[in-house]
Amino acid sequence: MKNNNVNRILIVDDEPDVTELLKYKLEQDGHLCQVVNNPLSFISVAREFNPNLILLDIMMPELNGLQLCKMVRSDPKMNTIPIIFLTARGEVEDRIKGLESGGDDYISKPFNTKELMLRVANILNRNQSGGSVNNKNRIQIAGVVLDDSLHELTVDGEVVILTATEFRLLKLLMLRKNRVQTRENLLVNVWNYDTDIETRTVDTHVRRVREKLGPYANMIETIRGVGYKAVDI
Repeated sequence: MKNNNVNRILIVDDEPDVTELLKYKLEQDGHLCQVVNNPLSFISVAREFNPNLILLDIMMPELNGLQLCKMVRSDPKMNTIPIIFLTARGEVEDRIKGLESGGDDYISKPFNTKELMLRVANILNRNQSGGSVNNKNRIQIAGVVLDDSLHELTVDGEVVILTATEFRLLKLLMLRKNRVQTRENLLVNVWNYDTDIETRTVDTHVRRVREKLGPYANMIETIRGVGYKAVDI
């Protein structure tokens, strides 16, 4: 029986066989799913369904997943919804473009069902827990203020929108100011991965966060060959 605590997952792919399988597996796992096979109807369905997570195929006709992701990230009512991209195996550039457009994760087709369920669970659990690292609610470096209780970033008093993953990444760096965080450590603590995945994922997200920090972009220093650290500026 459905209740208000059930996670809603929107599955967007122009291949009905793929969406049917995903819907079946996710509902077996206790989630409530809505399917979109026509990308032109995506925005209206997403606004009405109000999902906790979006599974989004990249390669679709008329409107591809990258374009749809950008629409979500520019919509004030949906811009914090986590997105997992579905990509064809080996299309590394599509994965990077997906992360740059605002995606939180990606999984290759044909996908392993257990891996997909694990990634879905990780994203949902992080979102529900707020991805908190400790009990500090407000962190500040220069004009950059991160408020964990409001899940809000302000730069010189102006609110800046971050995705859930970007927020966790910046929070971890600011909490551990002046301490170098390796890419592998960031993958484990921000993405909850203990397996070997591409460290370019970290670099892509750091680049996006720096862009959003504007005049304070250099508060995140690159430690060549190692990782990153946040510093006073």
